[in-house]
Amino acid sequence: MRAVVYDAPRSFTVAEIARPVPGPGMVRFGIELGGVCGTDRHIHDGTFFASFPLTPGHEPVGIVDAVGEGVDPLLIGSRVTANGIQSCGQCSYCRRGEPLRCRNLNALGVTGPGAFAEYMLAPAEACFVVNDLEADVAVLAEPTACAMHGLDTLDLRPGSDVLLFGAGPTGVIMAQLLRHGGAARVTVAAPSAFKLELARSYGIDETLQIDRDDPDAAAAAARALAPDGFDAVIDATGSATVSQQCVPLVRDGGTVLFYGVTDPADTITISPFDVYRREVVIKGSFAQSHSFPQAVAALRHGRVRTEGLITHRFGLDGFGQALDALSGDRTAHKIVIAP
Repeated sequence: MRAVVYDAPRSFTVAEIARPVPGPGMVRFGIELGGVCGTDRHIHDGTFFASFPLTPGHEPVGIVDAVGEGVDPLLIGSRVTANGIQSCGQCSYCRRGEPLRCRNLNALGVTGPGAFAEYMLAPAEACFVVNDLEADVAVLAEPTACAMHGLDTLDLRPGSDVLLFGAGPTGVIMAQLLRHGGAARVTVAAPSAFKLELARSYGIDETLQIDRDDPDAAAAAARALAPDGFDAVIDATGSATVSQQCVPLVRDGGTVLFYGVTDPADTITISPFDVYRREVVIKGSFAQSHSFPQAVAALRHGRVRTEGLITHRFGLDGFGQALDALSGDRTAHKIVIAP
């Protein structure tokens, strides 16, 4: 089969490799679509916890064509998506019921072979049948699951006023979940007009078109909507410049959630006295571990809408173009690889 294969950061080819054979408890599926996200850019640059050599792609959907021993053969022919997070079950965090903090965490497409290939393997217990969803919808199960975990971490109070920076795929997904999860008002702030228009079409209450290179103007526009600050401010951009704005825009006693993936070397300045005096809560949300059932349900029942989200499709040979579009194409929203 053909697959994207990295031998090291920034070094990949599209190569012919052996088609994987499912062992006991495993499922093999032919990839219909693999979603591309900002994490894949970090993996490409070597700034994430990836292991090389690697076939990336952690947002899969495909059709089962073979199963290993102990797996129901009736699964063959089904469309599935898969939760690629695999914890060890043995470390101190797993034994405390905190698998996402596992010291031996593995993730398909990050530390093991993923979706940017013609076929991939996943444990049967990690697969979710989505025969009732189109591939264009089901491919968004993983980012929706991550957004679900973000909301669990945020622990939003009903009636909250929320500011969310970022109108990329994960931002508009999270905004919709906030809207259905008890927020009184959701404001999405981003520089892209067409992404904000899509957010409005999904029912988001307010949008702010901002210039990330002019943080003072962006902050002033946000403060005009909430002079006393927002109950929650979320950074879903992965930009340290945006992260810097979050604490000043949250109300006294409010919560800041860092959700986007910044570069590990990025830093921001926060006054500990300000956090102390105003009793601001700062949280982080990383990936997900057990949110796939809720994510699939949200997609299935329309609580998360996806029409218009996918703008760019590439074959395996276009993987490099996909990464370029992710970084520099202002017309790109969700990008997928279709092997």
